Amino acid sequence: MGSSSGQSSGSYDLSFKILLIGDSGVGKSSLLVSFISSSVEDIAPTIGVDFKIKQLTVGGKRLKLTIWDTAGQERFRTLTSSYYRNAQGIILVYDVTRRETFTNLSDVWTKEVDLYSTNQDCVKMLVGNKVDKDSERDVTRDEGMSLAKEHGCMFLECSAKTRENVEQCFEELALKIMEVPSLLEEGSTAVKRNILKQKPDQHPPSSGGGCCS
Repeated sequence: MGSSSGQSSGSYDLSFKILLIGDSGVGKSSLLVSFISSSVEDIAPTIGVDFKIKQLTVGGKRLKLTIWDTAGQERFRTLTSSYYRNAQGIILVYDVTRRETFTNLSDVWTKEVDLYSTNQDCVKMLVGNKVDKDSERDVTRDEGMSLAKEHGCMFLECSAKTRENVEQCFEELALKIMEVPSLLEEGSTAVKRNILKQKPDQHPPSSGGGCCS
């Protein structure tokens, strides 16, 4: 289901789970691919949920980010509560050329975050994508900033197509997460759990398929 990028597992100081949410077609998958691989391509809509792993150094710490990319369509939204679980960062994405994707952040997505997020201290960021289509813009930067302030979110505008502000989006979110003591502690605990998992197992591995938690 997921794919990884970067160094081998275990060579990091902190591990964080990041969630990308928002309406279908706002460019969540494109943002993720642009960040992971530096390539820009047209991507088919996500079915259900996918995740990718990116390792990077931010603020002098080696981070492992597991970034979950969720489907925006209602019919795929059966896994909702499970992929919100233990997320330290949530990126709410809208398309600056489609006003309904912006209004749905308040009408749908922030309510879902309140309902399902298990982390009271979870860091949220509002991201307006597709600023490369400025002539088609339907949501102003000031409106985006205002909504972000209303919901206690960080704010950035970016373009998955030109990669403008794409890296900043994830890096600034990671830096903010590292400023929250409870989330920093969780990130360290995740690394310790991973190290324990890598110790030789006394029992033969079961043949059953694993499940991502």
